[in-house]
Amino acid sequence: MTSADTNPATLDAVTVAELVNSRQLCPTDVVEATLERVATADIELRAFREVWPDQARRAAYGIRRVLDTGAHLPLAGVPLAVKATEGLESPQARRLLAAGCIPIGATSVPRGTTWQTWGYTDRGPTTNPWRADRSPGGSSAGSAAAVAAGLVPLATGNDGAGSIRIPAAWCGIVGIKATTGRLPSVDTLNAPGPLARTTADAAAYLDVVIGTDLAAHLSDPFHGPPMRAVWSSTLGYADVDPQIAGTARDAADRLAANGLLQWIPHNLVLEDPAPAWQALRMNPPRHHAAADLLRARNAHQLAGLFAFTDVLVTPTTPYEAHGHAGPGDRVNVALTWAFNLSGHPAASVPAGFAADGTPVGLQIVADYHREDLLVRATAALQLLQPWPSPRYPFHPTGSPL
Repeated sequence: MTSADTNPATLDAVTVAELVNSRQLCPTDVVEATLERVATADIELRAFREVWPDQARRAAYGIRRVLDTGAHLPLAGVPLAVKATEGLESPQARRLLAAGCIPIGATSVPRGTTWQTWGYTDRGPTTNPWRADRSPGGSSAGSAAAVAAGLVPLATGNDGAGSIRIPAAWCGIVGIKATTGRLPSVDTLNAPGPLARTTADAAAYLDVVIGTDLAAHLSDPFHGPPMRAVWSSTLGYADVDPQIAGTARDAADRLAANGLLQWIPHNLVLEDPAPAWQALRMNPPRHHAAADLLRARNAHQLAGLFAFTDVLVTPTTPYEAHGHAGPGDRVNVALTWAFNLSGHPAASVPAGFAADGTPVGLQIVADYHREDLLVRATAALQLLQPWPSPRYPFHPTGSPL
C-alpha cells in the first residue's frame, strides 16, 4: 500500500531505497506506480523505446526475496531507465541492478549517428519536457526526458562528446560524466554516468557504479574552505550565446557569493577539439598523430589550470535547446567534448532558463577522480536554487512556470 506521502511517482531514488529497505514501501508497489506513470505520460513524451513490465515485476519480486534474508541493497526498489545503446549488460547497468534497481525500459537515442542531440522512437521524436517542440538533447535523450518528467528517478547515460551533460542541461536535471576509464566503455572518449533530478540520487548512483563515497559530501557542502574556481564562457574557441553564458554565470556567481567558490583570474584558451575528436571517432581512426598532438596540447593547458584551481566552470551548451529539425550548422558539443578528449570528470547542473523557457545548464569540471568536487558544487547550487520540474501535461511552446 502507498500513501500520498509515499507515492513512488513523487519520490527520489534515495527515499525509495530507504523506504523499501525499511519495509515501509513494497518494491512491487513501486513498479506498478512507475508503469502507470509511464503508460500515461510517455504517450506524449516518447522517452522510452521499449517498456519491460514483466521484467520489472520479476525484478521487484526478486528484491523482496533478497530483503527477506535481512540484506540491505543501496538502491533497493529504485526504478531505472536504461539507455538503449547501453542495455542491461553494460558494466554500470549490471552494478545498478545488483544494487537493487528495477529496470523499467530502454530509453530513446538518435537514429543512425548516436552522438547527435535527438531521440528517436517508432512513435515519433522524444520531446523536451519543458517544450514539446524542442529536443531534450542527446544522445541520452530519452534517459534525460524520462527523469526530468518524473517517470523514473534515475537513468543511465554515457557521454562521448556531451551525451549526458547536454540532455541534462536542456531538461533541467543533473548529469555527471565520470572520469574516463573508471569503468570499461565503448571507446576512449566515452564515460558512463547518471541522469537524476537530485544531487543525492546522482551521488548514490556513482557510489554504486564506481565505488566512491560521494554521499559523504552532501550533508553540508558549504562547510570547509571555498573551492578555487576559474570561469570560462568560451574555452577560448566556442561561439556562445551571451544570454546562455549570462544565465550560467549568474548561477556560478551565486555559489561564489555564498562562499562555495573563490574566483581565480585565468584566461583559459584551449584549441577547438573538433578535428581531434572527429579524427579519433572515425573507423579506423585517421590523422591520429595530429589528433594526439592537439589532445596533448589541451591536456597540458588543463594540467596547468588544475595545478592551482579546483574547478573550471562554463556554460554547458553554447545556445538553448533546438527544435526537432536539428541545430543547423551550430555545434551542440562545443563546450563539452574537450573533456571527453581530456578525460576529466564533468557535471551539468540546472542554472536557470533561457528566454524561450527551456533550461540552461552550468558545467562544472574537476581534475581526474575528483567527482567529489562536482557533487559538492552541485549540491550547494541545489540548496541555494531548488530546481523546478516541468508540469504535466507537457507544455507545447513555452515554460509552464
